[in-house]
Amino acid sequence: MILSPDRANAIATARTEKPKMRERDLADALGIREAEILVADLGHGVRRIVADPAQLLPRVAALGDVMALTRNDWCVHERRGTYTGFHAGGHASMVLGPDIDLRIFPKHWVHGFAVERTGKDGTRRSLQVFDAAGDAVHKIHLGPESDIAAFDALVVDLALPADAPFDIAPRAIPETVRVNDAKLADLRDNWAAMTDTHQFLAMTSRLKFDRLGANRSIGAPWATRLPVTAVEDALHQAGAQGLQIMVFVGNRGCIQIHSGTVQRLEPMGPWFNVLDPRFNLHLRADKVAEVWLVRKPTKRGDAISVEAFDKDGQLILQIFGKRAEAATDTRGWDALAEALAAEVVA
Repeated sequence: MILSPDRANAIATARTEKPKMRERDLADALGIREAEILVADLGHGVRRIVADPAQLLPRVAALGDVMALTRNDWCVHERRGTYTGFHAGGHASMVLGPDIDLRIFPKHWVHGFAVERTGKDGTRRSLQVFDAAGDAVHKIHLGPESDIAAFDALVVDLALPADAPFDIAPRAIPETVRVNDAKLADLRDNWAAMTDTHQFLAMTSRLKFDRLGANRSIGAPWATRLPVTAVEDALHQAGAQGLQIMVFVGNRGCIQIHSGTVQRLEPMGPWFNVLDPRFNLHLRADKVAEVWLVRKPTKRGDAISVEAFDKDGQLILQIFGKRAEAATDTRGWDALAEALAAEVVA
């Protein structure tokens, strides 16, 4: 795909008129995909690179301290650290470092770019990956302590030929919420029999439910609907109590996880933000349509989460108590979440 002169000119004009607008917002304003913004700048601080995580992410470890960014339509998750513990897989890959914790679905890592932007604050460098439709899957932003020589070497080694094909596919149409009343009894039996949270999606798919449809159908004690402010309330209370939590935000190609505390919580207009030194979260609170407390049985006791969905039934984020292999005490988080549900019942 080569951008038409009209589209390239429209992008250039919009950049001049709105120089501070983020590329995702600029693309939305122009009715195009974010990847097309980068294609318009090929050869001007932008190069195409291999997007395959099995080739890209082992090289990212050499960059040292960076910022990992994963987002969906209504939430942005930013975590600083070093990419260590990469494990490749055909269906799913993982980064399992103490700071950067990712679940990766390689088939959606389609278009890769290395980006260098020079401005008043110097040169900003990033690696950006997009799906087949040109929507962002994952981004890696270098910081003051990152290894620029390693970045340069990565770009040279993973650069694609200038004439490599570039095509934008249609966006996948999100499915409506799926409920299968004929299998409700099976849902209840299978839910109660779970021994690991990772069994949940396979179970709901097999029974023809999606995540939100299952929550709505199963009811208490496994799923309880909470007020739409419950995510903010949960984060405020977790922060005040110094609880160790896990915050999951993802899209079709990547799920990013923060494990630890949250401290600096600030609403700004429609955004609810966590602004800690190593972890930032930006949630469009006004786009949260449903929040659920969800309880899943495991061998180590119930895993309790607070989950937010948008008006189309798409998952925005999940919050769990932090649970490591050798430490299963999530009593503080569990009590907090159950108190939110108790207020609804009362």
